Amino acid sequence: MNQTFQVLLSSSKLSSIWGEEGALSFHESGATIHIESLTDSPVILEKIQKAARQIASMNVPRVSLVGNWPLEAQWHFWQGAYSPKPGIIIDFAQLPADENQILNNRVTVLSWVRQLINQTPEELSPVELAVQSAEFIKQFSPNEVSYRIISGEELAENGYTGIFSVGRGSDRPPAMLQLEYTPAGWTEDHPAAALVGKGITFDSGGYSLKASTSMLHMKSDMGGAATVAGALALSIANGLHKKVNLYLCCAENLVSGHAYKLADILKYRNNVSVEIVNTDAEGRIVLADGLIDASNSGAPIIIDAATLTGAAVVAVGVDYNAIFSMDDELATQFSAVAEGENDLAWRLPLTMQHRNKCPSPFADTANSRPQPGGGTGAASNAAGFLSRFVKNPETGWLHVDLAACYKDSPDSLWSAGATGRGVRSIAAFLNQL
Repeated sequence: MNQTFQVLLSSSKLSSIWGEEGALSFHESGATIHIESLTDSPVILEKIQKAARQIASMNVPRVSLVGNWPLEAQWHFWQGAYSPKPGIIIDFAQLPADENQILNNRVTVLSWVRQLINQTPEELSPVELAVQSAEFIKQFSPNEVSYRIISGEELAENGYTGIFSVGRGSDRPPAMLQLEYTPAGWTEDHPAAALVGKGITFDSGGYSLKASTSMLHMKSDMGGAATVAGALALSIANGLHKKVNLYLCCAENLVSGHAYKLADILKYRNNVSVEIVNTDAEGRIVLADGLIDASNSGAPIIIDAATLTGAAVVAVGVDYNAIFSMDDELATQFSAVAEGENDLAWRLPLTMQHRNKCPSPFADTANSRPQPGGGTGAASNAAGFLSRFVKNPETGWLHVDLAACYKDSPDSLWSAGATGRGVRSIAAFLNQL
């Protein structure tokens, strides 16, 4: 008879025979994770997540969490044990009914987000990304979710010049997902918030071609779309009672005789013209279309998310997401929510002056600077570019540069691949509107 590997959480001191730095001891029926207390401090939760990674690396097929396991402790164990390959099965410890539902919602949604980002670019075309996202969200509230997908030449006909231009180099058409969640009883003309996500299902860099090592993990360049879609789904599952619109800007950035080129000038529906000086700065090109739609919806709060710049990774590392906003109150509120959700975020500079940091002699702005990585201040400059497509950028708009949503290789806390960082903070912010 097979016995499940049992994992106990204990505040008892770890014996020195198990080493000075670790938190794990082993016994006949499983293992004990030794922590200083059962409080949800970041240090303790990190220890639990690291211990889960160690147990998962032992190829244990199934574990049972036994004894007193708070909600956040169980969640961090799941985060550490997750693998993009078929892996460990977790039998969670008993929780009160409301906390058990919260945990189940997180596992369901974050499993989907991580699996979606980890899909190969051959599996996940732009249209497929739009379809999978819409159908996943719809299952949480079938009667209150409606959506429309615009794809291919129809994008050009409707003025979505950014998404169409970036995606036209691929044989697989680009797409825009427009989704509305309207709960019963909502009477306002406009949504309470709008979400916009970058959905580049593969990024070769276009004619500004990436090196092979930089291109290897570019299936993750749709992480922004997965993040906001997952955030809306999680928020609905947790009882969202206000209308929210979602816009996913989906395309493949490939090289072909049809691909957009350096020195092209794009003209958007809001009359902003953009000179292309780097085809690898394509995320902001597609997001512009989504931000125009979000602004036109009348939403007082707009949040966009994107794996937008390497500069954000340089600035905050891979454990934090970078946030940008000209609205101090909004940035403070979001930062507090992110901290409360153990979903690390750090604010970087953004002012109206940043929209002028990518000048062009031929158009209103260039899409970057013609320098490696976009030059100094590239993450803030990219956010400044995006501000041109928000009607009131100084009020109610937040941009999230997802530096922490994907790991190129495994570490002591995470498997390789998607992490899901950013989902909880955006979802919780929506639930607090």
